[in-house]
Amino acid sequence: MFGRAPKKSDNTRYYEILGVSQSASQDELKKAYKKAAIKNHPDKGGDSEKFKELAQAYEVLSDPEKREIYDQYGEDALKDGMGPGSSSHSPFDIFEHIFGGGFGGGSSRGRRQKRGEDVVHSLKVSLEDLYNGTSKKLSLSRNVVCPKCKGKGSKSGASGTCYGCQGSGVKISTRQIGLGMIQQMQHVCPECRGSGEVISERDKCTQCKGNKVTQEKKVLEVHVEKGMQHGQKIVLQGEADEAPDTVTGDVIFVLQQKEHPKFKRSHDNLSVDHTLSLTESLCGFQFALTHLDGRQLLIKSNPGEVIKPGQHKAINDEGMPHHQRPFMKGRLYIQFKVEFPDSGSLSLDQCRIIETILPHKASNQITPMELEECEETTLHDVSIEEEMRRKQQQRQQEAYDEDDDDSSGPRVQCAQQ
Repeated sequence: MFGRAPKKSDNTRYYEILGVSQSASQDELKKAYKKAAIKNHPDKGGDSEKFKELAQAYEVLSDPEKREIYDQYGEDALKDGMGPGSSSHSPFDIFEHIFGGGFGGGSSRGRRQKRGEDVVHSLKVSLEDLYNGTSKKLSLSRNVVCPKCKGKGSKSGASGTCYGCQGSGVKISTRQIGLGMIQQMQHVCPECRGSGEVISERDKCTQCKGNKVTQEKKVLEVHVEKGMQHGQKIVLQGEADEAPDTVTGDVIFVLQQKEHPKFKRSHDNLSVDHTLSLTESLCGFQFALTHLDGRQLLIKSNPGEVIKPGQHKAINDEGMPHHQRPFMKGRLYIQFKVEFPDSGSLSLDQCRIIETILPHKASNQITPMELEECEETTLHDVSIEEEMRRKQQQRQQEAYDEDDDDSSGPRVQCAQQ
């Protein structure tokens, strides 16, 4: 009937594109296509190539004759003309057919529904939430298509053309702004509120009062995944306000990380400050650090190691989890601060003991002859903040004095005759 049978080729790709098994029923194919097509629709920011592939796969597998040929001989058989040809409809035709449109004539793009606006909310999360992952339940109010009148707004399902705007939904008014100059302004028709149609009071739906939509409260569950970043978006598709003949927009949550009292984050790394006493910095230390998941990490120095003020140490694989790869983690950096004893807290005997222990630098030794030639000075305690404040006040005073000199009036010079 079809001539010589071709060599068998891959006959699983279309099933993989739709994410179904080869034994999937027509209902399963349709559900899989609808879910994937909404996600990848170009109007919703999806992948246009993936959208085309989904339409092509569904058109073949939803047709029993094409599916049988594809299952036996693969994709090439359809292209070589054994059965009905490759897709004869655009991806948008197929999408509209599934969602209530059709394969009628004319441009499918011209008949596509408009898309509703997205709703954006900020979602405050702690660093612990981003480290461990969490789910948050939020109650939101939104408009939904009236279930009683199915979004018609009337009991009978009929509506009339608005006489105020002749069905356009907008009104144009003019005003004179000058001699021979007229300005035209366009605004939403107040009689039909931009819908272009009116419903009589008697015929208005008793539930939505002719508005076509009603309010509902819905609890949305937002999943914050491990390793997500500040400012990252979580999109809940099709959860925004509904409207008749409109593709429902998305609810978008933007993560806002709250400041942590101990840890600071930089991409996939964490950092924390820890203060040591002078004794600990010289003789060794150990302490327990409570991590973001409640674990206790034992932090200790190596024997004989001296920690200097401002020194950093790193612990591998104790930073933030990588998003979508939580088994991989960044580094945890510890910056050490050293707290020195207060002035006058060491006696002369203690100082001499410390001098015998700590090494001296030869370059700092002064000979008795050099000591005789040196002028003795006295060190005073100062505050850098106070010094900067004093200099700023001094500059302001100098600027004020210069202004006084400039405002002393014009100087008169005598010209020699």
